[in-house]
Amino acid sequence: MEHTPIKHVAIAGNIGAGKTTLCRQLGTHFGWEVHYESAENNPYLSDFYNDMKRWSFNLQVYFLHNRYKQILDIQDGNHTVIQDRTIYEDANIFAPNLYGMGLMTERDYESYSELFRTMTSRIEPPDLLIYLRAGIGTLVAHIESRGRDYEGSMSLDYLKQLNRRYEDWIAGYTDGNILIINVDEVDFVNKKEDLGRVINMVDGKLHGLFGV
Repeated sequence: MEHTPIKHVAIAGNIGAGKTTLCRQLGTHFGWEVHYESAENNPYLSDFYNDMKRWSFNLQVYFLHNRYKQILDIQDGNHTVIQDRTIYEDANIFAPNLYGMGLMTERDYESYSELFRTMTSRIEPPDLLIYLRAGIGTLVAHIESRGRDYEGSMSLDYLKQLNRRYEDWIAGYTDGNILIINVDEVDFVNKKEDLGRVINMVDGKLHGLFGV
């Protein structure tokens, strides 16, 4: 019996969890193509952090479209891609959090949710979802160390709310295979042996998926 090759691995996690770094590391190790989150080229991100209520809908639609296009490219392609953040995080964590904080209107949130449902009815979830679980202290340390200006105004309360939503989403995730990595205990950025442990964990999951 032939097994379908893995095409799509995705990394999920809060702001500062280490998604981009691990994407790059795993892409290099396994020879996967890396699709990064479009944070640096996002025309709304800086405006959003300065005025969340005004720009929340624009920002979320931009991310939604960008990730949808990535997934279509992955599904149409013939090689394995690892993706920095998923389309599901936009709709299950960031948009409802903005709505819950009163930073997105009910009308915009409903329009956004309908758009998400329409898009995701046409795509498959990732073959493997890697969730980077991190405490607030770890997230803050990572955010401060990279020194992005637009992240400087982010509140602890905002990060905590996102973390709670991440945990709720992961607890109910049934769309496919999942690997949870505790970033508080595994420093794959600075310790080669920790990166080796993560690679072994991913390898174990992939062997299970391949049916080896």
